[in-house]
Amino acid sequence: MTFDDYQRWFKGYDAARGLDSDAPLESLAHLSEEVGEIATHLLRLNGVKAMDAARRDEEINALALELSDAFVFLTKIANSYGIGWEATIQHAIAKAEARWDVRDGQAEAARRNRARHPDG
Repeated sequence: MTFDDYQRWFKGYDAARGLDSDAPLESLAHLSEEVGEIATHLLRLNGVKAMDAARRDEEINALALELSDAFVFLTKIANSYGIGWEATIQHAIAKAEARWDVRDGQAEAARRNRARHPDG
């Protein structure tokens, strides 16, 4: 399934449920809720919040579900304005490649690693 296939399916699914007229600001509010849930899972997975190590796989699965929930609300916003994912992603790829060539990206990665681990 392509992004555009998903977007078309979701538009029909949302319409069938009568949820296709939700205001974009409402979708943004729901997206913000999902981002908070994503943050909670990341904090657990990175040891900032307590998590039983035996539940790591379960936590990763929960993170995946929250990421998909966030994508739902991004898609609702895109659909509200007739923005197609395929074209948007192609534009994002071109923008990224124009902004960061491989060498610049490697230099930025090295800088970030030095900042995270200043002692070695």
